[in-house]
Amino acid sequence: MDQWLEVTVETTDAEMEALCARLTMNGAEGLVLENETDFKTFLEQNRQYWDYVDDALLERMRGVARIKFYVTDDDGGRAQMAQALTGIPNPVSTLPMKEEDWAYGWQKYYQPMAVGEKVYIVPEWERGKPVPQGRTAVYLNPGLTFGTGSHASTQLCLSLLERYLRQGAAALDLGCGSGILSIAAMNLGAERAVGVDIDPKSVDVAYENAELNGVGKDRYLVRAGNVLSDKGLVEELAQGGPWDLVLANIVADVIIPLAAQVERYLAPGGTFICSGIIDTRADEVHAALEKNGLRILERLERDGWCAMAACSGGGQ
Repeated sequence: MDQWLEVTVETTDAEMEALCARLTMNGAEGLVLENETDFKTFLEQNRQYWDYVDDALLERMRGVARIKFYVTDDDGGRAQMAQALTGIPNPVSTLPMKEEDWAYGWQKYYQPMAVGEKVYIVPEWERGKPVPQGRTAVYLNPGLTFGTGSHASTQLCLSLLERYLRQGAAALDLGCGSGILSIAAMNLGAERAVGVDIDPKSVDVAYENAELNGVGKDRYLVRAGNVLSDKGLVEELAQGGPWDLVLANIVADVIIPLAAQVERYLAPGGTFICSGIIDTRADEVHAALEKNGLRILERLERDGWCAMAACSGGGQ
C-alpha cells in the first residue's frame, strides 16, 4: 500500500486565492481548500442537510484557512513538495498517511452516543460492541451524511420521540435526511414509517441505514418530494395515514407553513414533533401551531435550539 504525505499550508482568507495560484505555478496538484467561510457557504447551499452537521465538525472548521496537497512519502515526493513550497513563507506541516486513511480516517470522529433516555446511536463499524442496558441501538453509516445525531436539534427531537412514541405506532418523518428519526422510531417499537425528503439522494441513504437496522421496505417507505408544493404527495401521505407520530426536524421557515397540513396527517390522539427551530424563532413556530388548531404539549430548548411536541386541539 502506498505511503503519502499530507502537506498543509496555513494561510488566511484574504491570502488563499493568491497562495493557490503560487502553489499551482510551483507544480502542486490536487489542492484541497479548507476555509470556514466556504464551509458555511456550502452548508447554506445545502440547507436540507444542516441538522446533520456535527457540532464537533463546526468547531474544527472555526477560523480555518488552509490549503492541503498530497505527495508520495519518498525522495521524489519530498522533492516535489520542496518545489511546490519554493518562495512560500507560510507555516507548513506534514502528516504521513496510508491510502486507506483517505477513505476511513474520518471514522475516528464518530463514536457511539447515548441520546435521551433510550436511544444509543452507533456507527456501523461499532456493531457488535455491547449496548448499554436499557438502551436501544440505532445503527447508522455516518459516511452517508454530515453526522449521526449529535446536533442539539436532532437530540431534542429524539428525546421527544421516545417520550411520545406508542408501541405499534405509524410514523411520518418529514425532512427525513439520513432516516435517523424514523429508523429510531421503528427500533423503539413503531410498526411502520414513511420518510420524505426534498433531496432525492436521501432515499438511498435512508434505505441503506434502515437495512443496517434490519428494517425492510415492507415496513419503511422513503419518498423524495416537497410537501409544501407537491399537492399529489400531500394527498398520498394523508391517505397513507393516519399517523400516530409526525416528525419534522427541519427549519422554522418550513415548519410554519407545514403547520397548516399537520392535522390532515395526524391520527386522533397523535403527536406532532418539530425541531430544528432556532430559539429566536420558537415563539413564531409556537404561534403557527396554535393558529392551526394544535395544542403544545411540551417545549424543550438546548444550545440555542428548540423542539416542540403538539397534538390536535382536542387530543391528549
